[in-house]
Amino acid sequence: MGIQKLNRIDKFIKNPHRAVWQMAIPIMLGMSIQIVYGIVDMAFVGRISGDAIAAITFNMPLVFLFVGLTFGLGAGVTSVVARFLGNNDKKSAENAAEHSVLLGVFLGIVIPIISIVFARHIFGLLGAPAHIVPLAVKYFRIISLGFVFNILNIFFRSIMTGEGNTKTPMFFQAVGTVINIILDPILIFSFNLGIAGAALASIIGQFCVTLIFIYYIFIKKRLFLQFHFSFFQFSTSILKKILSVGVPASLSMIIMSFGAMLYNWLLVTFGSNAVAGYGVSRHLMQIYFLPMFAIGNSMVTLSGMFYGREKVYLIRKTLLYAISRGEIISVVLGITFYFTSPILLKVFTSNKEIISVGVQYIRYSVFVFPFITIGIISGRTFQGIGKGWPSLLITSLRVVIVTIPLAYIFIKIMNLPIEYIWISQIISTIISGIVAGIWIWIVLKRLELTSSTIRKNVN
Repeated sequence: MGIQKLNRIDKFIKNPHRAVWQMAIPIMLGMSIQIVYGIVDMAFVGRISGDAIAAITFNMPLVFLFVGLTFGLGAGVTSVVARFLGNNDKKSAENAAEHSVLLGVFLGIVIPIISIVFARHIFGLLGAPAHIVPLAVKYFRIISLGFVFNILNIFFRSIMTGEGNTKTPMFFQAVGTVINIILDPILIFSFNLGIAGAALASIIGQFCVTLIFIYYIFIKKRLFLQFHFSFFQFSTSILKKILSVGVPASLSMIIMSFGAMLYNWLLVTFGSNAVAGYGVSRHLMQIYFLPMFAIGNSMVTLSGMFYGREKVYLIRKTLLYAISRGEIISVVLGITFYFTSPILLKVFTSNKEIISVGVQYIRYSVFVFPFITIGIISGRTFQGIGKGWPSLLITSLRVVIVTIPLAYIFIKIMNLPIEYIWISQIISTIISGIVAGIWIWIVLKRLELTSSTIRKNVN
């Protein structure tokens, strides 16, 4: 197993372009199954009522906040494991993996408690209409009970991705998604549980995935990295390495979550159908984000491994390839969404007002797909080389400094129509994408020059 792992890293170094797709395609397939579930789930919820869609949409930023917090820390785990393995330090990689599992258990206990206690207050602050709040709270308090399974699954997947194995967790997640899809109509309609049934279906699906991960990792011991909790040694150094990437990444997710909450607060000015239209269009646009996040996540592992092997020039070479292919996908999907969104959104709802808002949002957004692509892939590359703060600063620029202030001025002060909310997002995305691309390029060039100088001095 150890020799196979080393061979895998050497193969990645030999053909980094192929490695991008070896990593990205399984991630893409796994995420696509999850997106299909999200679409099916929203379609079932849409058959309940427009208010049910609005309730789910108000939940989206909160769920993203807590799950995103874990994804951020997971990026730190992937980066650290990949760098240790790239440096042939298996023992430290295993210790990092053990730290991540214990951290996952801790978060899995704390986050649901916070969620259940403050749910109603949070939705009130978000400006959810009075008739939407009970539905939103009902869904959130149920879904939060399953956060522990989501969190553990994210950390298990992050460890395996750090090893360069993205296929196995994809299969596991697919099983949970299929269970979700099967249970959705049964719990929502057959058992007449409504929106609570959708939440329960998600929890059961994620619980099954957790059981599969535990069996694979701890009973069958199929990972390259092995867990030795009886000999566990707490390491401040390893925890700092995880947190140096994970905390900024998590804070970025938190900022995006609060940005989405404020977005909903501004949108509710135009009624709950405006919030629902934004929600269904965001679900559809996940099809675009799917390949971008897959390629970006592959860069976390690859740049970490290449950095560990002191092959900085390969990071820059691979980054250029990843962005160029991402841009091709962005243009194709942007054109497709622009013309087909009125038809595709009918999958979620028959409400003409909701569809109209969703179509408008998508047709504005497709023009900045290329800039989003640069931002996502550049940010993941920063994480791979152990630099988490640039991504946080870029996210802050986009959400806190530009989008929200502009949208507030347009809507609350100037009383402009809803499309100016989309325009504020367009302006911020262009600025942040350009900044991210230039920044990562400068950092990699400097690292490459430093690495070259060190090699010359050694020789």
